[in-house]
Amino acid sequence: MGMLKEFKEFAMRGNVLDMAIGIIIGGAFGKIVTSAVNDVLMPPLGLLLGKVDFSNLAIDLAVAGADPAKAPKLKVGVFINAVIDFVLVAFAVFVLVKQVNRMRKPAPAPAAPTTRDCPFCLSAIPLKATRCAHCASDVKAA
Repeated sequence: MGMLKEFKEFAMRGNVLDMAIGIIIGGAFGKIVTSAVNDVLMPPLGLLLGKVDFSNLAIDLAVAGADPAKAPKLKVGVFINAVIDFVLVAFAVFVLVKQVNRMRKPAPAPAAPTTRDCPFCLSAIPLKATRCAHCASDVKAA
């Protein structure tokens, strides 16, 4: 039972759950961006480039005398779509992170110290103290 308890503690840690949630949301976000690339951006881009449909762009590797329908093909267009998809996903994530960071409140500045160490006994004393309350040494105010 000890191993099962350890696994439960591991699985229920905050960072493991956060990572799982990030992966799930990332997968859903990836589908949205893939759809945006394939269904929204690629058709106008293909139109601008002379009605080229990248997904059908391929290099035929048929050997002489072989059936061209069964010949292997280098699907360059699918690769181009994947590269464009990656660049757009990376850019979308960059913009998203940049906006989230901009909306975040900056970390509060650390408070100014109110104490200092006594040079004789190293106890904490107020900044304006002229005598240490712990060792009664004469200390000059800062």
